[in-house]
Amino acid sequence: MKSETRDYIVQPNIPYTSLNMQEDILQLKNRYSFLEVSNIGYSVLGRPIPYIKIGVGKKEVCYSASFHANEWITSVVLMKFIEDFCRAHENYEDLYGYSVRDIFKQTTIYIIPMINPDGVNLVTGAIEKNSSIYQNFQYIANNFPAIPFPNGWKANFNGADLINFLFYFLF
Repeated sequence: MKSETRDYIVQPNIPYTSLNMQEDILQLKNRYSFLEVSNIGYSVLGRPIPYIKIGVGKKEVCYSASFHANEWITSVVLMKFIEDFCRAHENYEDLYGYSVRDIFKQTTIYIIPMINPDGVNLVTGAIEKNSSIYQNFQYIANNFPAIPFPNGWKANFNGADLINFLFYFLF
């Protein structure tokens, strides 16, 4: 039986905070028992950085999103992909012309939907403007007056651009 569109969990039409993501991951895990969920670590402010594992194949790929806080929409894209993939798997359907069942058997997909939850929460308005957390972000942002604050913020709570850490570990 095919699911109705009203049964979708991930809602791409809202500012997507780390709390939205955590709630969606929990609901997806409850609906699709074949998903494996864990954390790769925690943000500076102690927010979990989850990953979702799909598939059992020997080929392994990893997708990640929201290294830059102002690019939070990438988190929604990956979360929507997870939901669409799981829905297609459950319903024995193809996704964009590809057999989801074959991909599931041949590939293990690791998805880290939000690398920078602290920065994403700032940009999406989830951090109160009168809080000490917001004031810390603003203090760092004052050193970069050309970058609009808070909507242009890219870094984590300490002001580190996390994409630089990726390149450090890769090269």
